[in-house]
Amino acid sequence: MSSYSIYNEKFKVKQRENPLLQIFPALPKEKYAVIYADPPWHYNGKMQFDRSGMSKENPGWEREIFISSACFKYPTLPTKDLMTLSIESISEEDALLFMWSSSPHLEQAISLGKAWGFEYKTVAFVWNKMNHNPGQYTLSYCELCLLFKKGRIPKPRGARNIKQLLEKPRGPHSQKPEEIAGRIEKMFPLQRKIELFARHKRRGWDAWGLESLLADEFNLAAG
Repeated sequence: MSSYSIYNEKFKVKQRENPLLQIFPALPKEKYAVIYADPPWHYNGKMQFDRSGMSKENPGWEREIFISSACFKYPTLPTKDLMTLSIESISEEDALLFMWSSSPHLEQAISLGKAWGFEYKTVAFVWNKMNHNPGQYTLSYCELCLLFKKGRIPKPRGARNIKQLLEKPRGPHSQKPEEIAGRIEKMFPLQRKIELFARHKRRGWDAWGLESLLADEFNLAAG
């Protein structure tokens, strides 16, 4: 017996499914030269436990076991479903895609960028979260923002001295530092921009995603 077997049923209850076509809004009809995406990566039901998930620390499983998973926090999507999004249809002929990827999803992220009509070029940003997560091999501190290109680099260009590394403690689960969007703005200040899977709409950007849609509906109701 293990903590996984004990909490398998609880996992089924707590996970948040993401029927993509049912709950997401339609993609915009506009086209963008800069696309910034933080996909809701699916971890195939991987669960995290603290020491209460160790039989030697919790004999007889008498104590409640701490359990967590990305899909408890927000609806996640398998890569094959993310690939069905027609992101190429909202991109200019010359466009850049900045995409966040956790280290375990690096291969899927590159495949996803290609499925969306872009070519992988480099790692645009490395975020040192200054606090580690347990890993199968080494302690994980960093998250990567990959850069993909379609056509040519959009012009005119702005700053070319933007640093790749950002060291900032992590905030709420999955929330990315605002500084990264700010750095992208400095690099391409005049281009039309959109953030995919956005939590909110920032000034000068369009936003698409479930959370930003719900935020807009809430603001309309409150107004």
